[in-house]
Amino acid sequence: MQDQTVIAGDVLARAKPSTGRRVVALISLVGLGAVLLHAALTQPVDAGWRVALILLGLAFIALAELMRRSTGSSIELTPELLRDADGTVILRLEEIERIEMGYFAMKPSNGFLLKSRVRQPRGWRLGLWWRLGRRVGVGGMTPGRETKYIAEMISARLAERQAR
Repeated sequence: MQDQTVIAGDVLARAKPSTGRRVVALISLVGLGAVLLHAALTQPVDAGWRVALILLGLAFIALAELMRRSTGSSIELTPELLRDADGTVILRLEEIERIEMGYFAMKPSNGFLLKSRVRQPRGWRLGLWWRLGRRVGVGGMTPGRETKYIAEMISARLAERQAR
């Protein structure tokens, strides 16, 4: 139902992760994983700690790969919905109850938070968006100006809908 892919439709706005943020985040995650693996293999620690450090190091490297794949995409706003560039529907515009963009909103960095009228299936693209219950967070590695533009367009649509 919600996770269907929709390819057709005009793209009104797009937010693509910035290359600099991607590079810094990926180097940080891989670097941390490498340091943990190095410590596990070169430091005299108990076998339990060695296994824990190896697993944690591999987990950070796997997280870096997940982030690399996720941030290769972008977020698109069409007249009907907010979607991932691969066509995954994040949220339909008619399902949006409100938008939160303030400094104190529990939202992703450089992003905004949407509250849906109905409960949504869980979804997550590391660094781009997440969906949990009735809340949808958009942003993270995307440039602030691009996500702000999308948020303003959604706000305008909500105001237009309330005026009707």
